[in-house]
Amino acid sequence: MTNSFTALDWGVLLLYLVGTTLLGVWLGRGQKDARDYFVASKAIPWWAILFSVVATETSALTFISIPGLAYVGNLSFLQIAAGYIVGRIVIAYTLLPRYYDGELVTAYALLEKRFGLATRRFASIVFMVTRAFGDSVRVFATAIPVGLIIGPIVPPEYVAPLSILILGAFTVLYTYHGGMRAVVWTDVLQTGVYLVGGLAAMWIIGAGVTGGWSAILDGASARGQLQVLDLYTGIDRPHTLWAGLIGGAFLSMASHGADQLIVQRLLASGNLREARLSLIGSGFVVMAQFAMFLLIGVGLYAFYNGTAFPRPDAIFPRFIVEAMPAGLTGLVIAAILAAAMSTVSGSVNSLAAATLHDLYLPFSKRRADDPGLLRVSKLFTLVWSAILIGGALLYQNEGTPVVTIALSVASFTYGGLLGAFFLAMLVPRAIQRDAILGMAVGIGTMSFIVFARALSGWFPSLAPTLAPFTVIAWPWFVLIGTTLTLVTGILSSFTHAPPTALRSTLGNRS
Repeated sequence: MTNSFTALDWGVLLLYLVGTTLLGVWLGRGQKDARDYFVASKAIPWWAILFSVVATETSALTFISIPGLAYVGNLSFLQIAAGYIVGRIVIAYTLLPRYYDGELVTAYALLEKRFGLATRRFASIVFMVTRAFGDSVRVFATAIPVGLIIGPIVPPEYVAPLSILILGAFTVLYTYHGGMRAVVWTDVLQTGVYLVGGLAAMWIIGAGVTGGWSAILDGASARGQLQVLDLYTGIDRPHTLWAGLIGGAFLSMASHGADQLIVQRLLASGNLREARLSLIGSGFVVMAQFAMFLLIGVGLYAFYNGTAFPRPDAIFPRFIVEAMPAGLTGLVIAAILAAAMSTVSGSVNSLAAATLHDLYLPFSKRRADDPGLLRVSKLFTLVWSAILIGGALLYQNEGTPVVTIALSVASFTYGGLLGAFFLAMLVPRAIQRDAILGMAVGIGTMSFIVFARALSGWFPSLAPTLAPFTVIAWPWFVLIGTTLTLVTGILSSFTHAPPTALRSTLGNRS
């Protein structure tokens, strides 16, 4: 097949990108201060927050990478999604109430209340580094379909950089002016569009395979592609029942309870009840969405007769460009790019919020309601936009699905952050030095484990020693990191006398 991106597709793509960007700018009008810019004055309905969480968590990566997982494997990734629901429920009734016990803008303000300012800064910097790495991968992933479109008219060496810069240019404009209100409402629009695109893809795949979906599913069943449950008990496979339910739950607890990107959206809800509805409901929507895109991957296997592709992430974008009718191709590509713009916009907004509230304000001694901070907030937005785009330009993909890379990057620091929150809630005698030491040990150890495979390649003589660490699958990273952080903090708490006033819950000052 040849590239079939028509003039109509170009028109739809440009209209949608420009329209979405202008909508984001329009929704950001009338902002008064940094609080309005970062949490939209807590005036967004729960269902809009729900879809914003879904879009932020899965948008471009779901569209691009999840079908590739099923194309080369099966439906076992759904076990991870089941764990996501469990983790959300735990956070909804443990950490989330504490976020609503005060006028907070960042998740790490809780750690300051319990331990002190140094703990808040440490956790916030860890979040910034992790988010910058992870979302640089997301920007790179979204440039894949752009590259397929402009590839025939641009020299090969310029395809990837130009794709990233095109996406980045729209994102900077969108993010700088929009604020959280624009991020959430455009998320709602974009989620609907790319779900429609997914359903359209399923219909086209069914029409393009003899016997339709009945034949597709029969063939997939015979090949084992419809397998969901994997009862294997080892820790070297990522998509098993235990890795999904346990590892997925801890990953979700960290991403939705200790990561500013999601917590900031939940803080834009009007009250605790609505935030819970948004958080738990998003888990079920994400599972349904994963199921749809995994089935698309199963259908693509039949559509392409099992053709081997050098990169799993390119399979579905290729189908969109080559097999979808004129107009719909442009709309679906636009939905992928716009959803990614929204994801990166939300990420940059949360990074700017953490920088302002966790680092800048404690040094500047300015009040959080100072109207002049709106300009500072937008400056931080520009800085983080440049960092994410620059990281994407430096990233090189060697064939691993980007969804796996992005989750792995987040996983090695998530355990330290989640462990600090658990330490604050469960260990009254712990003080600031225990929390920082616990996070340092947890994150340091997980960094070693995550990069053990790379170290084996760089230093072949160490490969036998590192072998036990290279087989640990990524869903277990957060659980291991959380456990190390919590155990280290507990042991450290017994090296000093208990604090004068034990603080048994987050939000109580000593």
